Amino acid sequence: MADPRFHPRQKPIRLGDVVAKLGDELANPADADFSVTDVAALDIATGQDISFYHDAKYRPLLATTQAGAIFIRREDMGLAPAGCRLVIAKHSYKSFAQLAKMLYPPPDLVPGRAASAVIDATAKIGAGCRIEAGAVIEAGAEIGANCHIGANSVVGRNCVMGENCHIGANVTLSHAILGDRVRLLPGARIGQPGFGFLRDGAAFYPLMQLGRVLIGADVEIGANSTIDRGASGDTVIGEGSMLDNLCQIGHNVVLGRGCILSGQVGISGSTVVGDYVMMGGQAGLADHLTIGSQAKIAAKSGVMRDVVAGDTVAGIPAQPIREHFRQTAWLKKMSIKGER
Repeated sequence: MADPRFHPRQKPIRLGDVVAKLGDELANPADADFSVTDVAALDIATGQDISFYHDAKYRPLLATTQAGAIFIRREDMGLAPAGCRLVIAKHSYKSFAQLAKMLYPPPDLVPGRAASAVIDATAKIGAGCRIEAGAVIEAGAEIGANCHIGANSVVGRNCVMGENCHIGANVTLSHAILGDRVRLLPGARIGQPGFGFLRDGAAFYPLMQLGRVLIGADVEIGANSTIDRGASGDTVIGEGSMLDNLCQIGHNVVLGRGCILSGQVGISGSTVVGDYVMMGGQAGLADHLTIGSQAKIAAKSGVMRDVVAGDTVAGIPAQPIREHFRQTAWLKKMSIKGER
């Protein structure tokens, strides 16, 4: 059960209302009046909770769960324990997540401006915004309606932000244009100069970074992640992309729509990433690469060459994942032989 001090829960909801709102189906219509109090994982759920089953590796937990109800796919119904109420869902995990949001909705935004916030007279602030203590909104900035600017965050000169954006505490935003419903978690740094230097003998000469950062709608940038502005063109984060904490995006990177980057992913300058690409934690990409749409890059991979659309790569240097596993198995075999 979530701590109500941090996650206040709504009133219980009828299972019949759940399926009506989510478009799912009850295995037994007589279960419609069952009252769902909370959501919980299979191993900790109790009699008034609803859980979900979506992966065979959790089959032992499904067999022993005490959940009062379960979201489950039709083909898995026979695996559920006797007496458990079943909600047939095409995507059981998605239905579980949607119900969790219904029971634990985000708090309503209360408009207002803290007395210690510093807002330039030329900045444009949309209706219904909340600006927390110590925030700074610089000259020419434009903030859309119903945005939340966290404590001590800085919205730099002439930055533009769409509607319903959430900027966490201690975020810095410069040289950037954001779409609607963008979320920047605490400590994110957007629009800082990229890592560009020209060597002149024993010295390094910094190159001007004259581009912007363009962030599409419905993007989330994790805590303490950094996105450098472009050197001459723009750094682009496509709509619907999700970046985990501590990601580093170099100057002039173009990230497509719906990409998923796990923690500590680093992408070097001018690499172009297609749509719906997935990158595991600590993957690192060299500069000036092209990563095709729907490619997958395994955790800790070092990508030094282009990746074909739809391919999955792993290892250092990254290569097609079957080849990587084949080589790993061969090395293990050789090492065992050497020990003998």
